[in-house]
Formats: sequence, C-alpha cells, structure tokens
Amino acid sequence: MSADAARQADDAAAVIDGVAMVFNAGSAGEVAALTGIDLTIRAGEFVTLIGPSGCGKSTLLRLIGDLLTPTVGTVSVFGKSAHEARMDQDYGMVFQHAGLFDWRRVRANIELPLELRGWSRADRSARSAEMLDLVELDGFGDHYPRQLSGGMQQRVSIARALSFEPRLLLMDEPFGALDEMTREYMQGELLRIWGETDTTVVFVTHSISEAAFLSNRVVVLSPRPGRIHSVIDIDLGERTPDTREDPEFFAMATVIREALRSVGGTE
Repeated sequence: MSADAARQADDAAAVIDGVAMVFNAGSAGEVAALTGIDLTIRAGEFVTLIGPSGCGKSTLLRLIGDLLTPTVGTVSVFGKSAHEARMDQDYGMVFQHAGLFDWRRVRANIELPLELRGWSRADRSARSAEMLDLVELDGFGDHYPRQLSGGMQQRVSIARALSFEPRLLLMDEPFGALDEMTREYMQGELLRIWGETDTTVVFVTHSISEAAFLSNRVVVLSPRPGRIHSVIDIDLGERTPDTREDPEFFAMATVIREALRSVGGTE
C-alpha cells in the first residue's frame, strides 16, 4: 500500500472494496444489483449517492450499514468490518419515513436507542433534552408524533439517530416525502446539525438540486447492475438560502445532471 493509500485508509469512515451484490443468486429471480464498487468515504464528509431508479443506491447504503452482506468484496467502517461497526454502535440511520412510535411521546422516541443500550433514566432525559435543542424542537418533547408536521417528525428521527453519538449517519431519501419548501428547510437544518457534530453522512437522493446543495462529493451510479460512473467534488463554501441562487450552484447541478443523462438517469 502506498503512503497516500495508507493515509486515506487511516482517515476513512468507510471503505468499499470490490463490492458486488446479487440477490437470489443461482435462482430464476437472480438480480445483480451492484458490481465493481470501490469507494472511500473520508471521516467528516457529506457524501451523496444519486442515480437512476433501481441502480442500487439504497442497496449500497444498506451494505455500509451491515443491513446486507455483499456477495463479493468487503466493507469496512472506521477500520473494522461493517458488522463490528454496527455492534459497536457506530451507525445512526434515517429513512424516508420517520418511523416513530405513535404511542411514545417525542422525548420517549428519542430516548429509545438509549433505553435499549441500558442508559439510566436521568442520563436518557439529559440526552434527549440536548437532542431536542439540537434539532430546535424545545417544547415538543411531550407531544406525540401525530401532533407534529412531517418535517418535525423527520427532525425527531434525526435526533433519535444521533442520540447515542454515532460517527456515521446513513440517510435514505429522508426528505423525499416532504413538500418542496419544507424539504429545502430540512436540508438547511441537516447541514446545521452536521456542522455542529463530528458525524460523517452518507445520503441517498433522487434530487439533483438536493445533491448539489448538501454534499462535499456526489457519487453517480449507473443503471443496474450499479457501478460508480463518476464522483463529483462540490465546493460551494458555506450553504445558505442564497446558495440556491448562486451561479456556481447551478453550474454544479448541471454537472450532476449531465452525468445522470450520460447514464440514462433523470431527477
């Protein structure tokens, strides 16, 4: 291994090495979802996966999170296997639907992972108060999820995922069900939260503008079986509402759009 490669490995949050994923291998329903995936995600990065529907974006996210085991290749997270990282609670996960328990109040939903980890009642209470402050939901701890808007529910979901201080946050189209204005607001909130923590984020989206606004790097996948078509560096400085009107933002969105067009994808 070269000195540069060794340094990258030391700084890596996740390393995907020669990964392929085949579902129902050897049967009539065999589906090759991913092939030849090599990707290093550096600690502290915000990396977005984008590509045509069915290209394996969510599959790749689940492989990183040890929700699936690769057919070929390896996934390491912070220098250990994906399974070891999951056992060590290095992951937080947020999906398109908030997945909150309707019968538990907001505070109790946030505290659930801590309860499962054996935290004391006092420590859980203190931590949930910190998380409610982080996602700017002070005063809503005693509400039930049904009493919150969709965007507020997703903020609770993010608070729950970050409650035990995971080093890696995996997000699978978390804002896909929100209206456009709420979605833009939540993007800004996510960047604020990311900036206030030491978390690495891997984010799946179908939205070109969302990818351009949020990311340090955008990974463009080709149609199934998904391969990495290109990796696009995004350098827009601090993101603010005005960023969306910046010519550089439109230029980066155009680069992503052209990459998707070249592989047959659309926003």
